[in-house]
Amino acid sequence: MQVAKWGNSLAIRIPSAVAEALDLKEGDDVVVRIGADSAFEIERDDRRQKALEKVKSFKITLPTDWKFDRDEANSR
Repeated sequence: MQVAKWGNSLAIRIPSAVAEALDLKEGDDVVVRIGADSAFEIERDDRRQKALEKVKSFKITLPTDWKFDRDEANSR
């Protein structure tokens, strides 16, 4: 793999065999760690999906005109 510039960061492409093994698609979250002997470890990060599923399980009915505002939610 080759390291490339992406904005102010560096990026690498995930080989298709790795993406297939982890069942990754565009937009998925991953966790990357440096393992033993500086080995690169990558795994699927399902925390966001699990949190959304938990919220959905509450079966709360919201008003039809309700919209989430991230800035408002974080200003408290």
